[in-house]
Amino acid sequence: MYKICKRCVMDTTDPEIVFDENGFCNHCNYAIKKLESLKDHRDLDDIIGEIKRKGEKKEYDCVVGVSGGADSSYVLWLLGGYGFRPFVVHVDNGWDTELSVHNMSAMCDRLNFVLHTFSVDSDEFADLQLSFLKASTPDLEIPTDHIVGSMLKKIAVQRKIKYVISGANTATESISVPRWSHGHFDWRYIKLIQKRFGSRKLKTCAHTTLLDVLYQQVFGKVKVIRILDHLNVYNKKEATTLLEKGFGWMNYKTKHGESTYTFFVQAYVLPKKFGYDKRKMHLSNLICAGQMTRDDALAELKKPLFTENELDMMMMLVCMKLHITREQLDSLLRLPNKSYYDYPSYETHLVYRMIKRVYKKVAGL
Repeated sequence: MYKICKRCVMDTTDPEIVFDENGFCNHCNYAIKKLESLKDHRDLDDIIGEIKRKGEKKEYDCVVGVSGGADSSYVLWLLGGYGFRPFVVHVDNGWDTELSVHNMSAMCDRLNFVLHTFSVDSDEFADLQLSFLKASTPDLEIPTDHIVGSMLKKIAVQRKIKYVISGANTATESISVPRWSHGHFDWRYIKLIQKRFGSRKLKTCAHTTLLDVLYQQVFGKVKVIRILDHLNVYNKKEATTLLEKGFGWMNYKTKHGESTYTFFVQAYVLPKKFGYDKRKMHLSNLICAGQMTRDDALAELKKPLFTENELDMMMMLVCMKLHITREQLDSLLRLPNKSYYDYPSYETHLVYRMIKRVYKKVAGL
């Protein structure tokens, strides 16, 4: 029976959603609680002082990843304003839009930062993306997310830089739905999906194994700082206005519009194949942060996700880059729906579960 939250716009398209006696869902209850907990974070001045102190005698004091999106671009503006010396990284997976390339260049040029672009092996990565389509899971962007996160930490370790600055933030990203996307840090899941469905070995993909995660937890060689969570308030609309007026940055029509493949996944595959509209997550985050009304969010959800012309262009580009025909793509999208939980992963591995239990006990979680 369909039901929608009375405070945000999350609904029963998440099969695991739970509503309380007020009709409020577990997602917005969690998001509001998380936002409240940010008040206990250390002051931004303390973070700035720590990073500068640890990087004082180094060429770079932090590593930051950029995509051309609003969050990472605003982080660049912050770092420039506070006098940081970041090693700016962009991981090019072959799906950048012209607008995203413009935005990254505009920001770095104005701030006098050097943009270091690292490209993935196009054939190997295309085969990995095709494997995830064959696996028929909704988390089609996991390979990119995993590679980018791993690359940033790898560069930090190689250059002996203590901090990775992330644009991830609670104000716009506190709500997540495991059934919609899960396993971003799970190399076992990614590797076994490729082994089962792919035609190439993963030889060049940057990755993070379970041992790597444990090493970071124990020795803390690299710290990831979500700097936007240390602001008094991170306001998305105010950030984009500042970027547009001060840097020639140009906004996107949709969240994650900096990537053609992300737009294809979120605007077409997820709604058509799985019935998931990730705008509900994004808009609900803004409602919980007090940056959008519920009525405005509901009105936004009534707007079409794409035009017919955009669909044709998306399909043509996806087929070209993945070396398949439109008929083959349509056939892949008709496969029975699966999820992360239908495949082997770290979470199904006995050793991982034992380590997780011990870690929670030691950490008092």
